[in-house]
Amino acid sequence: MTSEDPSPQDHGPEREAIAGACRVLAHRGLADGILGHISLRIAEDTLLVRCRGPRERGLAYTRAEDIRLVDLDGNPAAVGELGGGYTVPNELPLHTELFRRRTDLRAVVHAHPPRVVAADLAGLTVRPIVGAYDIPGTRLAADGVPVYPRGVLIRNRRLAAEMADAMGARPVVVLRGHGLTSAAETVERAVLQAISVDSLAGLALKVASAGGELVDLPDADMAELPDLGGAFNTGTAWRHELARLGERC
Repeated sequence: MTSEDPSPQDHGPEREAIAGACRVLAHRGLADGILGHISLRIAEDTLLVRCRGPRERGLAYTRAEDIRLVDLDGNPAAVGELGGGYTVPNELPLHTELFRRRTDLRAVVHAHPPRVVAADLAGLTVRPIVGAYDIPGTRLAADGVPVYPRGVLIRNRRLAAEMADAMGARPVVVLRGHGLTSAAETVERAVLQAISVDSLAGLALKVASAGGELVDLPDADMAELPDLGGAFNTGTAWRHELARLGERC
């Protein structure tokens, strides 16, 4: 940091949480390299978002100082937040359009999982093909995962509106030839949703490559899947993700 770019002081825990979530995405292979970002709504018109700095090293090396406070138009919401060469993501409208439309959302994840992209391009949709293997993922897939059919950089509100229209009220949308967007009430939930979609896409590719047929879980089996609760589905699952990184949790 330079004197012109003071380390942000406010919302320290939230910045740390977003930075950790970026590292989880990278460790899981959903955001390899320097592409991908996570945001968290702080107030009606402000959000924390992973920005690119002058010493960019990729999502796997994200730190709290890479998380900056901006408004819905990408302007710094606090003095110094975009100092020192930090810039907002080109696809910031992807985040802000969802926040403008959906008051139920606080966190948005954008990632580039190769298995999700490959499965979609192969004509394989995200379906509830497993059961107790991943109960939250199965329930998510059973309700449908829509696809935004354009492989574009979502760099303005017009394109973001198209993506949001495709997503509708669902928590995840696949972006053809691009990746996915996952949104939820917490950063942790949004990342875990993306991991589930990636896992299902990977299994679908394996089944198809082995010559098998994708078959949805029968309704009778779906009815037997219990809701293990947020403490397990999110809390315990997230501690596991941080532990995989060797981080304190």
